[in-house]
Amino acid sequence: MLSRLHPQDLLDHALTEAGPLARELLNVVQDELDDQPQHYPLREAWRKVRNHFAADFEGRLIELLQAGRRGEDPLQRNPLQVSGGLDSLSLVDEHQALQDVAIAHVTRTADDMSRAELHQIGNYFAALRGIARARERDNPLRPGLFAHALHHALAASPLSAEAQYELMRVAAMPLARILNRLYVQACASLRAADISDMVASHGQGHADSLAHQRLAASRGVGQRPGTPGTLDSLSRRVEFINSRPQGFAATPPRDPAAPAPFVRAAGPDMLSRLYDQILADPRLLPPLKGLLARLQIAVVRLARTDSTLLRRQDHPTWELLNRVAAHGMAFDRADDPRLVEFLRFMEGEAQFLVDAPTPTAMLFQQVLTRVNAHIDQQARASGQRNAVAMAALEREHLRREWRELVREQIDHQIADTPLGPRMHRFLQTCWVDVIVEAMVRHGRDSREANSAMEVVDGVLESLITPRDMADREALRMRLPVLIERLVTGCDSIQLSESKREPPLSELMGQHGRLLRGLPALDPADKRPPKPQPASGSAAPVSADEIVRRLMEERDSQVPSHWLSADVDRGELPTVPVQLYSEHDSPAARAALQRWIDGMEFGRWFHMFIQGDWHTAQLAWIGEGRQFMLFVGREADVRLPLTRRAIEALLANGLITALEEDSVVQRAVDTLMNDLDEGG
Repeated sequence: MLSRLHPQDLLDHALTEAGPLARELLNVVQDELDDQPQHYPLREAWRKVRNHFAADFEGRLIELLQAGRRGEDPLQRNPLQVSGGLDSLSLVDEHQALQDVAIAHVTRTADDMSRAELHQIGNYFAALRGIARARERDNPLRPGLFAHALHHALAASPLSAEAQYELMRVAAMPLARILNRLYVQACASLRAADISDMVASHGQGHADSLAHQRLAASRGVGQRPGTPGTLDSLSRRVEFINSRPQGFAATPPRDPAAPAPFVRAAGPDMLSRLYDQILADPRLLPPLKGLLARLQIAVVRLARTDSTLLRRQDHPTWELLNRVAAHGMAFDRADDPRLVEFLRFMEGEAQFLVDAPTPTAMLFQQVLTRVNAHIDQQARASGQRNAVAMAALEREHLRREWRELVREQIDHQIADTPLGPRMHRFLQTCWVDVIVEAMVRHGRDSREANSAMEVVDGVLESLITPRDMADREALRMRLPVLIERLVTGCDSIQLSESKREPPLSELMGQHGRLLRGLPALDPADKRPPKPQPASGSAAPVSADEIVRRLMEERDSQVPSHWLSADVDRGELPTVPVQLYSEHDSPAARAALQRWIDGMEFGRWFHMFIQGDWHTAQLAWIGEGRQFMLFVGREADVRLPLTRRAIEALLANGLITALEEDSVVQRAVDTLMNDLDEGG
């Protein structure tokens, strides 16, 4: 039946529509900017884009669609191959995070408008591939392709990251409407081929691994109906139901064929049902379920003597199960070497608990401590071979800041010295680059960086007028070494001969004067002092500086509120992102600080980076937690992020720790739901 509609037909139709779609999007975005006063500050940025927007959008979209037509994943990225060098890593900073936030917003807007149509189209391509459950990446017409084409068209112009972000937000709804029409036409083709009913039901009965997260995210915060429950509330609810007079019914009679409601004693039966729900979690791989099943023996024995087990959600037993499950769920293949090694380690720990004569909470705490240490060590080992490259990448990110600091220091150091004008300028510019390059390559306090800084002292000391013949001879002996160090520094930044020769020649001319008993600087050549602005008045500003400031002020009219955008919340577990997004408030800053401080080696995170969702493990933390390295599921994937990028993702609901959606909490929520429906 599927052969009646060739899989290329939908893609061919989209390819023919790429040009008209691009031109229509150009016009509707222009209308949006003209009609909405709040968008007026963006019109100047849009003017820089509009002349080539349609061509750039169409060209990129055709590339992506043709890749899908060849059976490739249009958005597939090559993993970041890391060999230890600086060039092998690409830092994700706040500007990259801003791009990802914008792409996610455009994608989510289109998803929300065409959810039913995308469901049918996704199931159609899943059925063609023989996949049990439709996955977003298998749909070559998914909104993400169009979001990437939109970003490509805007990034082709010299716009700031904030301006690109704001224009993508403006274009999100118009693009969603256009795509909805395209998807409706595609579904009409499915119906015409008489296969829409079949693909609509494809994959039913297979759990959506993110459905629970979308449900949780839609609930909000606080203890009210529909919010996540706790073990204590579950136990009290069971006790209340069992204490009702016989025959009392809170709900209409149940269907005899339906499963019996969960109304047994809040003890062994509750524990059994709770553990059954844990083992039924669809995210757990079979070997991980087998491990948790072995641990059930020790958990049941502990429950006989520890009355707090079914009351405390922070009991070491549940924390151990959550930790083991969260780590195991990060892997999508049972044969992943890292998972196999972890399960081998856990076999010994599980046997330790099973063999204990009397299991106690303390024993579970000891095992949890060893598990955390093992995961920590495993993560550090994964990131160790990249530690040198990450440290260099971190230093490279600080290059601009260090250049300003070194420039200030040298300006202060060479003020009122007998330097010639060329060497004075050379030290302010080229030699600053020499020092900073040494700091980036070898470290801020490295021997190489300190040596480059000492050259400035050497140059200034070499210009002190000798007192006698002995001083002149000592100067003559020092000069070859000084000149050699200057030449070596110039070589380190590959400074051209035309830029190094004039200041060095000037310096050697001054040295010749000193060796002849003359002052280093001819009194007639002394530079006039810089005019100081009068007290209370501003320094004179050049025309070029005025133009630059005006342009900066024009660009600053585009508001930068990317940390407060509301995007893609549904893909993540329950996270109070509203608190993080109010980044100007003390409460938000404190919440961000606590979340960043809580990031630990070995923890796994879901994050939206470089236009796609990744599951990655924290493997390296830089000084002051300003830089972090994540290791992906594939051993070759490395994701270095700045702190500000992580904060931006968190504020927009695009990163979460796996532990925040614990396997125990999911089981409790399911049982509470059973009680609500049948209690």
